Amino acid sequence: MPSHRSPSRVAVLEATRPLSRTAVALAVLASALVLLGARSLSAQERHVLGGTSAIIWNLAGEVRIEPGTGSDVVVEVTRGGTDGRKLVVTASGGQLIVRYPDDEVVYRGRGDNESRWGRGSTTLNVRSDGTFNGQWNGGGRRTQVRTSGSGLEAHADLVVKVPRGKRVEVNLAVGAIDARDVDADLVLDVHTASVRTVGTKGRLMIDAASGSTRVENAEGDLEIDTSSGSTTLIGFRGSRVVIDASSGSITARDVRAERFSVDVSSGSVTVDGLSSDDLLIDTSSGSVRVDLVKVPRRSEIDTSSGSVTVALPGDANAELDIDTGSGGISTDFAVAMREFRRNEMRGKIGEGGGVLRVSTSSGGVRLIKR
Repeated sequence: MPSHRSPSRVAVLEATRPLSRTAVALAVLASALVLLGARSLSAQERHVLGGTSAIIWNLAGEVRIEPGTGSDVVVEVTRGGTDGRKLVVTASGGQLIVRYPDDEVVYRGRGDNESRWGRGSTTLNVRSDGTFNGQWNGGGRRTQVRTSGSGLEAHADLVVKVPRGKRVEVNLAVGAIDARDVDADLVLDVHTASVRTVGTKGRLMIDAASGSTRVENAEGDLEIDTSSGSTTLIGFRGSRVVIDASSGSITARDVRAERFSVDVSSGSVTVDGLSSDDLLIDTSSGSVRVDLVKVPRRSEIDTSSGSVTVALPGDANAELDIDTGSGGISTDFAVAMREFRRNEMRGKIGEGGGVLRVSTSSGGVRLIKR
């Protein structure tokens, strides 16, 4: 009587039949190639930059700066994008450069990074050695970095480990920089990128053509120069704060500095809890609000267009010199007048002392008690 196998039995026997040696070899090779390709993009490259200072150049990616040990700056590089393996990383003479072998670069970012630097494109000039500046018409090759389209899809994420007392300069075209708890002098120069620092000590210089800047709990000396983007400073102790902005709001809180200077062409300035001996705020267009813990020895607030509000301690002693081209003057304090007109006030609060000069071309001035 003929035997009959059920369809399920046949399927089981076929599935368990041994593979040929050739099939096994091909399967192993395919798996190895997949793993090799994944590792080529995810593996970290470690570079050591000796000396007292280090300079880093990268067109696109995220940069994390953190405390390091030993005597050298260490940079860990992780390539990203489908063309990440085409990047050329060189490190010598205290300088690390990530070279992009194309003038059309696509950087899609990771996670929320796209929203951190926006959508669209940015163009800049890249020199033959891989370094760059913020202009595209000053020699070298014109290079465009964008979030979509065709081109070299590559970027490099960096972790920079900085020992105490070093000086590190990071140049980044597009992406984001995050520095935390570093006790060193930092120069952060970005083209279109966000910058955030927390708990840094030493001299901190930030130059941003476009992108938000946020500094928290810094100590030492601070300079910020931005062309477009908001600037936020929360917590500072040190000698000097200098902020120069072409366009964008300036917000500061809990600042103790010997000198505090803000110059903004277009944007509002809001400062809460400021203690400084030398205060200078100059705006072309935008309102100014300053809350002072104490009256500075010297202070000048000048705006071409916008109102000015200054909050002083209830027991303040100050010499006043207030001038408004168009706008009224109001005060919560009793003022011993030397001169008073609708748009001018000169006199003193209490016993006098520190000097408060306020000038507006268009906008009112208010003195209030904090």
